Amino acid sequence: MFTHLQKATLIKRYKRFLADVVFADGSDKTIYCANTGAMTGCAETGDTIYYSTSDNLKRKYAHSWELTLTQAGHWICVNTAKANQLVAEALQKSDISELAGYENIQAEVKYGSENSRIDFLLSAQDKVDCYVEVKSCTLLQEEFSEGQGFFPDAVTLRGQKHLRELIEMKQQGYRSVLLFAVLHTGIKAVKPAAHIDKKYAQLFAQAKQAGVEVLCYYPDFVPETLINTTV
Repeated sequence: MFTHLQKATLIKRYKRFLADVVFADGSDKTIYCANTGAMTGCAETGDTIYYSTSDNLKRKYAHSWELTLTQAGHWICVNTAKANQLVAEALQKSDISELAGYENIQAEVKYGSENSRIDFLLSAQDKVDCYVEVKSCTLLQEEFSEGQGFFPDAVTLRGQKHLRELIEMKQQGYRSVLLFAVLHTGIKAVKPAAHIDKKYAQLFAQAKQAGVEVLCYYPDFVPETLINTTV
């Protein structure tokens, strides 16, 4: 999943997709951040971050922020695109028991009346098709409860739409699953963030009532070579 990561110290994240960091040699650089969310608690000045480097000469910023090691010792995968990659690997290996036993796994399939794309469509001859929507969860707010994670970390109209689509698929007789990929080692449980996006929380409750399944998956996303790293 991650190879040849290098360490830097975070100065600040800004303009959603950019971050200024201090490299190991003491130089200041701007790197790319593939995360559109608020990143609350994931981007504190002084955090240790790990970045990858692209050999694509057309890129304006060669380096991409992948992981954060917080000053509290928690690991966070800030590259939200990795959530689907980790889930895809788990589905192929049948590592998520609730979603095992499907012969075909298709990604990014168009569905629903609001013109969405489901993250994964699972199918098998002897099973009802299963629609799986993946959400990356990195918001830890322990002032509510120890290890308590929330989704979303900002108002998400897109996420609201996905819940409506999952409800629609369930009403049509299919299996619908909302899968939280927990990419923060400090998070032990996930709740809808009603204090951030009240509408999302309302739709979440409607989805559960309609029979949409909610699962949490805790992937091992930290490379073994970094596990013993200290700040």
